[in-house]
Amino acid sequence: MSTTQPIKSKDALNQFKNYYSLQKPNPRNYTLIILGLNTALRISDLLTLKWKDTYDERTKTIKKHLNIIEQKTGKPRSIALNRSVCTTLKNYLAFSFQGNCYTKEQYLFLSQKGKKEHISRSQAYRIVCTAAKATGLNEHISCHSLRKTFGYHAWKQGTPPALLMDLYNHSSYNITKRYLSIEQEERDEVYLKISL
Repeated sequence: MSTTQPIKSKDALNQFKNYYSLQKPNPRNYTLIILGLNTALRISDLLTLKWKDTYDERTKTIKKHLNIIEQKTGKPRSIALNRSVCTTLKNYLAFSFQGNCYTKEQYLFLSQKGKKEHISRSQAYRIVCTAAKATGLNEHISCHSLRKTFGYHAWKQGTPPALLMDLYNHSSYNITKRYLSIEQEERDEVYLKISL
């Protein structure tokens, strides 16, 4: 079994994340991918999100922060929601409740099987793999790739690995290092940029 990989190429990432908005429009699947890429949440935490976690009924706006207790670690986590996530959630909310009654207890990612259940992990995996295959990603891409992709691109944009370790709630730096999937070409890039 191969290790789950981040999506490193920006072009490939754009094609992948837009698959469910442009090629095969599906607002639920698109929102799942955008939230996964921009929050670095584990799929178990993503799937159990409810509208009350992201939408403030009092102000009728998307919240600025997502506050959860991670299922795996039991640790609290506060995630600032960027413009991409807020726009996606706003559009998804408008699509989801066109004339229908909104309920704050409703899961964000509803299963089509039952109106009170969220999609399964295996369905989330199919959603991610379908987009990956359709956009020509040959690496081993899974739900965990969304989390790893966040870290890889944050690191490439200059986020210190120690801060990524904290964002991920990792217990060791070695785990974070594996997430970044640093390869020889990234190492070469450092050597070639330094000219002392």
